[in-house]
Amino acid sequence: MTSTQSQTGLVGILGGTGLTELPGLAITATKEVTTVWGAPSAPLVFGVLDGVAVVFLARHGNPHCIPPHQVNYRANIQALKDAGVITLVGVNAVGGIHKAMGPAQVVIPDQLIDYTWGRAGTFFEGELDAVTHIDFSFPYAEAARQVLLEAAGQEQIAAVDFGVYAATQGPRLETAAEIARLERDGCHLVGMTGMPEAALAAEAGLNYACLALVVNWAAGKTDCIITMAEIEAALAEGMADVTAILKASIAGLSRLKAAH
Repeated sequence: MTSTQSQTGLVGILGGTGLTELPGLAITATKEVTTVWGAPSAPLVFGVLDGVAVVFLARHGNPHCIPPHQVNYRANIQALKDAGVITLVGVNAVGGIHKAMGPAQVVIPDQLIDYTWGRAGTFFEGELDAVTHIDFSFPYAEAARQVLLEAAGQEQIAAVDFGVYAATQGPRLETAAEIARLERDGCHLVGMTGMPEAALAAEAGLNYACLALVVNWAAGKTDCIITMAEIEAALAEGMADVTAILKASIAGLSRLKAAH
């Protein structure tokens, strides 16, 4: 992996469901790029957010049309790395399992468990000089997490400061029995795009953190079925908190040093 950026600097934001464009971003350039892994989900959008340089990428494309299992995660991370991103925030819409993680709640998780399958999940394959095993004990950069949490506090947003993210395959939602299993495994929230994104970001040496917005109770946590109307209502209510945290954290995130 190579970078055009020095030790500190450019912040990247990967927008998920409900965030195909970044409110408040003063756009300076939009670039269609390609990588050795193919094209990313959408053009890279360069701009300034609250006085800080940012590059934004819509994970599912713009318009939102790429399902979780078909996102080219390698191309997305490579494109952001090539653009000079040092610190990356992945915004994720998730289902809540833990009692503190109901609809419209912001969560900044600290761990994850990967239940996905068949996704291209590493840069280290093909004709290699040596096998590489990264340390992935702590999948989210703690320094970046703390900046996000401090920003939430500054904005008086009660973000949950822990959480085990269960990354499932999608695009269907989970069964109640599957959610019960995830809960037994120790998972607190469930989404479909957390992996291999986090692992690839670690391989690329990025400071990566997840800013999750709960958009529904996971299957079986209530007596009701999950509807798109419920999800859209939670997105409408909670996305303002997400964007407020991003704006309040952007200066601090830009001061973080490269992971390696």
